Amino acid sequence: MEDDLISKKELLDETGISYGQLYRWKRKQLIPEEWFIRKSTFTGQETFFPRARILGRVQHILQKKDDLSLDELAGKLSEPASLYRVGLTLSQLRERNIVSSISLERFGRPEIAEIQLTFEQILNLFAADWLLSKGELNWEEADRLYQKLEAHAPGYGEKGWELFFVRKMGVSFFMMALPGAGLAFDEGVRLVSRLSSADLAEQLKGRLS
Repeated sequence: MEDDLISKKELLDETGISYGQLYRWKRKQLIPEEWFIRKSTFTGQETFFPRARILGRVQHILQKKDDLSLDELAGKLSEPASLYRVGLTLSQLRERNIVSSISLERFGRPEIAEIQLTFEQILNLFAADWLLSKGELNWEEADRLYQKLEAHAPGYGEKGWELFFVRKMGVSFFMMALPGAGLAFDEGVRLVSRLSSADLAEQLKGRLS
C-alpha cells in the first residue's frame, strides 16, 4: 500500500474535492505535510500521495466536516488508532459492510459474536479481508495472516507495523516489521503485497465514521 501512489490530479478527480480544500486541510493539519510527496515526472514536478492513506483520510474528513469544526476534526484525526473507539460487534460489521460476510464467517469466532471489538481487532479482520478482496491470497494464507496479526500486532503498540507477503517457488510467507524497516529479500522472492497498519487504519476510520 505504501508504494501505491496517487497523483494530486487523480485525487481531486476521484474524490471531487477542490485544490483549495486540499490545501486548506493541509494548513489546518488535517492532512500531514509528509503525505505531500514531490516527484519528478516527464512534465516536471508533481505532487503524489500514499493512495490508501489519503483516500481514507479524505473520506473521513468529508463525512465529519459538517459535524465538527476543522480544528476539532484535526484533533480527532491526530489520535492514535489505539484510542479510536468503535465498539462494533461482528453482526454490526456485517450490516455496515465493513468486512465481508464470508470473511466474518471464516474468522469470526462464535465466542466473540456479540462482543464489541476493539479498533485493533477490527483492523486485523479488515486486513485479511482486504487482501482476499484483491485476490492476492487464498483462504489457507488468509487464515495464517489473520492468526499472525492476532498474535503479533499488539506487540507493536502505537508505532504500528508493516506486513510483507512474499512468495518463493510457490511457498508463501508473512513477515512483520516496524514501519520503514525496509526488508531485503533473497533473489527469487516475489513481494506480493505490503500492508501498513497506518494505511489500513485510515481506510478503516473512514468506513467506521
